[in-house]
Amino acid sequence: MSWWTLIDGGYSMPARRTLGQRLACRAGHWLASRHSGATVHPTCLISPEARIHPREGVISIGEQSSIALGVLLQGSVTIGRRCSVQAYSNIVGYGTADRPDGLITIGDDVRIASHAVIVAGNHRFEDSDRPIRTQGIEFAPITIENDVWIAGRVNITAGVTVGRGSVIGGGSVVTRDIPPYSIAVGVPARVIGHRSAQEQPDSGHK
Repeated sequence: MSWWTLIDGGYSMPARRTLGQRLACRAGHWLASRHSGATVHPTCLISPEARIHPREGVISIGEQSSIALGVLLQGSVTIGRRCSVQAYSNIVGYGTADRPDGLITIGDDVRIASHAVIVAGNHRFEDSDRPIRTQGIEFAPITIENDVWIAGRVNITAGVTVGRGSVIGGGSVVTRDIPPYSIAVGVPARVIGHRSAQEQPDSGHK
């Protein structure tokens, strides 16, 4: 058991209801924003038990977004406003600040449930005479548009765009683009239904 469990009461998402939770959020915000390549809005709630580092890239987390304990947030990643990333999800972007070849872009109002894996790179393995570890990584950006819900244990692979307003069912592996307002499930994920775009509230954010 970590000391933070005693301090914040063990609540899974960072919060500001108690003094202990407020202290934990302040510590989490400082730990995330101390890196020169990280920009974290003052209203963000960040668990001190998240691992956040821009590596050679840039991390940006928008206002009122929350990052839970155990989240691995690394490399070139942009997260919009009012997003939540639940416990033990892995989000790893690649590239540098000047050349973010493997940038992960997450829009506004996105919900990412626990144990999601979103990685914007794949190991090269074409040469069977060389160890895979020596062949490098091929980067490809990932885009998750506004108002998307990604359920638990979803894997989103490099090069994929998940369209606005979509829902990705638990345990799915997303290997190709998902059109806006789709409901997609399975391994690999396929679209099984659609949400009515006309029924979606428009917050005015693009």
